[in-house]
Amino acid sequence: MSDANKGPGAIAYGWWSREIAPRDVPAARGLSARLRRAAPLGVLCEPAVMQLGSALGLSPAQAGQLVRLAPLLAEVRENVGDTLAKRLGGSKPLLSSLRFQRLMRADEEELVDQLRRAIQIADRCCNVAALAADVLHWEAARPRWCFHYFGADAPSKDIEEKTE
Repeated sequence: MSDANKGPGAIAYGWWSREIAPRDVPAARGLSARLRRAAPLGVLCEPAVMQLGSALGLSPAQAGQLVRLAPLLAEVRENVGDTLAKRLGGSKPLLSSLRFQRLMRADEEELVDQLRRAIQIADRCCNVAALAADVLHWEAARPRWCFHYFGADAPSKDIEEKTE
C-alpha cells in the first residue's frame, strides 16, 4: 500500500518504525536525541523529518505540525496497543486529573512540553499511530482523550456528528 493510501497515523508509525524505533542502530538513537533537543528550525533541518512531512503531504505552511510531531515521536520507545490517554488514566492514573486537565487546556506553545511529559510518565510507551494522528488533529482529538483517560468509550462518529 502506498503512503497516499494510508492515514497519517499509519504513515507516522511506519516512519517511527524505520527512523526512531531501532534503538540498537546508532543513527536512530542519534536522530531521536537530536529531535528531542532541537529547536523548531533544527527539527526541520533533519532530512528524515522532511521525508515524514513529504509522506504526510504537509505543505511548508503546515511546518508547525511537523515541528510538534517529530520530537514527540522521538520520545516514544515502544509501540503498544493503548493510546497515550488510556495509559495515563484509568482506575489508577499515572497522570493526576489536574495535570490531565492542564494538558487538555494547553495552548500551542505549551502542548509539546505537556505531551512530552505525558509520554515520559507513560514509560515512553503508547500507540504511535494514534499519537501521531491525534497530534496532527489535536482539536478533534481532545474530547476523545477525555473519554480514554477516564476509561469510557468515546462516542461513535454518528453521535458526534449529530451534536455538531
